[in-house]
Amino acid sequence: MTTRIFERSVVPGDDPPRRLHPDRGLPDRVFRGVLRGGGGLVLAIMLLVGGFLTYRAWQALSVAKWDFVTTEAWEPEGGHFGIAAVLVGTVLIAMVAIVFAVPLALGTALYISEYAPPRIRQTLISVVDLMAAVPSVVYGLWGLFFFQGHVVTVSRWISTYFGWIPLFKVDGADPRDPLATATVYTSSTFIAGMVVSLMVAPIICSVVREVFSQAPVGEREGAYALGANRWGMIRSVVLPFGKGGMIGGTMLGLGRALGETIAVYLIISPVFVIQPHILQNGTSSVSSLIALRYGEASPMGMSALMAAGLALFLMTLVVNFAASSIVARSRSGATSDS
Repeated sequence: MTTRIFERSVVPGDDPPRRLHPDRGLPDRVFRGVLRGGGGLVLAIMLLVGGFLTYRAWQALSVAKWDFVTTEAWEPEGGHFGIAAVLVGTVLIAMVAIVFAVPLALGTALYISEYAPPRIRQTLISVVDLMAAVPSVVYGLWGLFFFQGHVVTVSRWISTYFGWIPLFKVDGADPRDPLATATVYTSSTFIAGMVVSLMVAPIICSVVREVFSQAPVGEREGAYALGANRWGMIRSVVLPFGKGGMIGGTMLGLGRALGETIAVYLIISPVFVIQPHILQNGTSSVSSLIALRYGEASPMGMSALMAAGLALFLMTLVVNFAASSIVARSRSGATSDS
């Protein structure tokens, strides 16, 4: 088998092929400089925040050392303090919030992007975005004075039939006594997590809806051409395409749930012991601890609060970086080859 190599014949008088060079004019240089400056400014602010918290927390960390992570009590003046209890409470509240927020956000995003009539789609998008703009204190007051009284019945039912699971056990509750006090179910991780879920659901919904809307049109039409109905197309095209966006949006919502302050502070009853029973009265979180003790803190207490804030800062930073990495690796923005 012979291979023929064709060379381009040059006809006398023809201009040689021109090389294209990017235009590095002043507008492009200014735009590139602004983008780099903005990115560098964000990183600088993050480093300054972390450095400030580390500097202010050093006094407490030098006293508590590694016990700061394993101690449940909070007695900075006595040198006996740590974030073990509040860290567990923070994670449990965030997990409850994500369990409720993710199905709600995914269902809403699917309806808006795939099922909603065009005439009301933009209205629904605006409503979801407006929910994300509602101040957290409004959610906290609503949860404290209205929502909590209705959820207590649900908490009692779950404890009655699923109390054999340690997570749903409630100490001091008697399921066989209909007149038993309901205060053992109030101000719990479960109630706080459900309120926080309403705050993070719009964030997750916005991210996931944007990813779903970018599913390639060619793959959608190909699924329909193969005989799939709408749900079959969603299951075979939209959901696989948006998997990275769903995970990333969930983690972004988790980062918001970990740092929620006012709504949690208004609902919970702070305790400084590890409280793994989510239906039972009493829990705590890092952000609510800072809000609770900031006004009356001594110099050592203020340093301890800064150390708690540093731990929360690092935790949310890791979660948000992981979410950004997952979203960047997803197929968002891909185009169909069809």
